Amino acid sequence: MTTIHDMGGTHGFGPVEPEEDEPLFHADWEKRALAVTLAVGATGSWSLDAARFARESLPPATYLTSSYYEIWIAALIDLLKQHDLVSEEELAAGHAIGTARPVARVLTAENVAPTLARGGPVSRPTQTTPRFAPGDRVLTRLTNPPTHTRLPRYARGRPGTIHRVHGFHVFPDSNAVGKGEA
Repeated sequence: MTTIHDMGGTHGFGPVEPEEDEPLFHADWEKRALAVTLAVGATGSWSLDAARFARESLPPATYLTSSYYEIWIAALIDLLKQHDLVSEEELAAGHAIGTARPVARVLTAENVAPTLARGGPVSRPTQTTPRFAPGDRVLTRLTNPPTHTRLPRYARGRPGTIHRVHGFHVFPDSNAVGKGEA
């Protein structure tokens, strides 16, 4: 999917100018935004790839005028609504109304560090031999898929060389839309 988030190599937006000694968070609310996003993601209601797809699907004007964590919160709100975990009325009220919909898992404070250290379940065991090996020359697909892709626009249809094989994993492009293929 080619959307405004895929700006790598695009002319007209100026250079990336990293902030010297940039802090992890510029304000306390950003810490909470990350914590809430991770906690709700840990419920298993959607995948990491679906969360990326939600951020990528924001309207261009919203994406370009929002900070990093404002984008995360806007996408989280969209996901919460899509999965019936929050209503428009609750968002307007700023609190729950009625009984909360049950979720598969709840991330408790004492489990945050071990959960983050464990990472997401994306590796897949297989008896299949990898199709490519280090040193192989490849040509990426020239495609514009209708949903999430981890292949940036500037690399589409380009040659490259395999440097490393990391095993078999969920295909993020399919996993973003609920089809967790290896």
